[in-house]
Amino acid sequence: MDYVWHLRAKMAERGMFATTDLQPRLAERGLALSREQTYRLVTGQPQRLSMATLIALCDILECTPNDLIEPRIVEASAKKVAGDVNPVKSRVSARRTTINRPGHAQ
Repeated sequence: MDYVWHLRAKMAERGMFATTDLQPRLAERGLALSREQTYRLVTGQPQRLSMATLIALCDILECTPNDLIEPRIVEASAKKVAGDVNPVKSRVSARRTTINRPGHAQ
């Protein structure tokens, strides 16, 4: 599972095109994020997000969490069935390493 983060698009819908437009509005709601944190929140895809931040974003943008976060299935894993044989992965052969030291004859 993965997700698409639509914060930047939702900000644009509300006329906010810079990360600095969001920072004071978050501060009004008691969230003191640094410029760098706000920038990463807007331009990146957050791996962790507090509920307070999510609720503040929804309030500012007048949207729901579903509007900000779109779940995506990246790769459906196949269920293993008893008796299935895994294909043999390519084998890497071991090779001795030779260390050449300066000043020593081989």
